[in-house]
Amino acid sequence: MTIEVFASPWMREEHRLLADSAARFFRERWVPHAAAWREAGIVPRACWREAGAQGLLCVSTPEAWGGGGGDFAHEAAIMIEQSRANLSGFGGALHSAIVAPYILHYGSDEQKRRWLPRMATGELVGAIAMTEPGTGSDLQAITTHALRDGDDYVLTGAKTFITNGQHANLIVVVAKTDRGAGAKGTSLLVLETDDPDGRPVAGFRRGRKLDKVGLKAQDTSELFFDGVRVPAANLLGGREGQGFVQLMEQLPQERLIIAVQGIGAMERALAETLAYVKERKAFGRPIWDFQNTKFRLAEVQATVLAARAFVDACIVAHLNGELDAARAALAKAWVSEQQCKVMDECLQLFGGYGYMMEYPIAELYVDARVQRIYGGTNEIMKELASRFM
Repeated sequence: MTIEVFASPWMREEHRLLADSAARFFRERWVPHAAAWREAGIVPRACWREAGAQGLLCVSTPEAWGGGGGDFAHEAAIMIEQSRANLSGFGGALHSAIVAPYILHYGSDEQKRRWLPRMATGELVGAIAMTEPGTGSDLQAITTHALRDGDDYVLTGAKTFITNGQHANLIVVVAKTDRGAGAKGTSLLVLETDDPDGRPVAGFRRGRKLDKVGLKAQDTSELFFDGVRVPAANLLGGREGQGFVQLMEQLPQERLIIAVQGIGAMERALAETLAYVKERKAFGRPIWDFQNTKFRLAEVQATVLAARAFVDACIVAHLNGELDAARAALAKAWVSEQQCKVMDECLQLFGGYGYMMEYPIAELYVDARVQRIYGGTNEIMKELASRFM
């Protein structure tokens, strides 16, 4: 199976070399184990150390803090290859391009020195705890709270749908430090789940590894905080009440990441489907020979090319500091919707085999559905974008 790669304006030679290296690593080291990981419902913890040793973690984190010294384009190159490899269970994109930037942009030098180098090696696995059982996209409505008590905050509440939830030992928790101040009372606290002796901190508990429609190898989980003491020194930004602004500043990149991942998945689906229809026969000839097949896949290719061009433009804008919240929201919403349509069209051409999980198209199909939900539902994305029209 060959995935045709089109030139992107943000890719320099170093990005292409990184993409080639990542693709080879995923293909040779992880793809052979992917089915077992889906069955287990989790990627082994050792994979994080392996990814760190391969230079696939925190590639956009400055070298001064232990990272690769690259930019978002380096992260995107890895994300696309991971999506093409159909390895949705590994939460490296969230770890490297969402959690690490919160620490990089808002952490003190001491916080960066303590956490970022260990994130780059995979010693620490990052997660961000936003969503709660009673709140989804409405971050202002969270009830998890952290009250100051001497040199600590006492953290109480529950979070759900947390990517990397079973493995994470460094969690950025969105909490209210002033429950009467609305959004202005929100802060970000970094919880180290283990004490210096390696024991779980008192009051912290991991709940269920959630049974999902797709993303079967991803350890999406519930997290519970029952009076967990978090050092006040772990507050991001130096003072309380900065959390909501910090979230709003970083969410455009998170939404762009979802669009980037969608591109890799769509390209893989198209390649898989082309290979299948040119080999599979019906009524004595390849399915590819039927006009319906050619017309449908021509339309799919047009969609993939258009989506790639849109996302490429967003990446260029982001690298130039020009990607605004509205365009990021539209990219996330539109690309994820096209992704679901592409997967449906491609699966249909596989016939009954497309419904069998042994075929990659089936996994691509079920994994695509959540893209329209997490990172802010597409309905919220359109509402946000419409405010700037």
